[in-house]
Amino acid sequence: MMTELKRRPVTFGLLMLTTIIFMAIQIFRFGNTTSSQTIFEFGGMHGLYLKYDPSQLWRLMTPIFVHIGWQHFLFNIFAIYVVGQLAEQVWGSWRFLILYLLSGIMGNVFTLFLTPDVVAAGASTSIFGVFAAITVAGYFGRNPYLKQMGQSYQALIVVNLIFNLFMPNVGLVGHIGGLVGGLLAAVFLPTLHEKKMFQTWQRLLAGGVYLLLTLGMIFLAL
Repeated sequence: MMTELKRRPVTFGLLMLTTIIFMAIQIFRFGNTTSSQTIFEFGGMHGLYLKYDPSQLWRLMTPIFVHIGWQHFLFNIFAIYVVGQLAEQVWGSWRFLILYLLSGIMGNVFTLFLTPDVVAAGASTSIFGVFAAITVAGYFGRNPYLKQMGQSYQALIVVNLIFNLFMPNVGLVGHIGGLVGGLLAAVFLPTLHEKKMFQTWQRLLAGGVYLLLTLGMIFLAL
């Protein structure tokens, strides 16, 4: 266990932080983890409130670590454990953390822009982004195992998005935003073993598109 912790510190750090926040909600709100008010108080995002008070833009990141109920929490914790270890191996610890956060932020920016009346929370924006990034690395890279995993995640993304269409309580917009963020981040964040997977101009273009999308949607939303 200690060996895995040393090899995948970010994955286990994310698991620990997400668990601590969820258990804090359990303790301080007596298990009431599903009300919009509780989710907002512990860092969830409500787009209309951000329009009223733009100083709350930090809420574009904090919802990544807040979860609505046990099912939501357990599903995402398992997904972080599985996909996080692979992604941290591919990108390294710090770049994986950046990928995870940028995917989640983009997902929440999409939610702010397109569905501002929704109280958003959950790591699935980041998880979808990591799925997308692994798919990109598998498609453009030479590693046969990563190619196989990329194809599996590509199918998983499609299946999950189809399911999202029939689940009104699931933030489809945030998931799509996470995918977009992960796709772009996979281009401008080099992997550990194939640093020249993309050319410099492609990395700069992807980074520029990420910034323009993020800042543009925030500006138009507020």
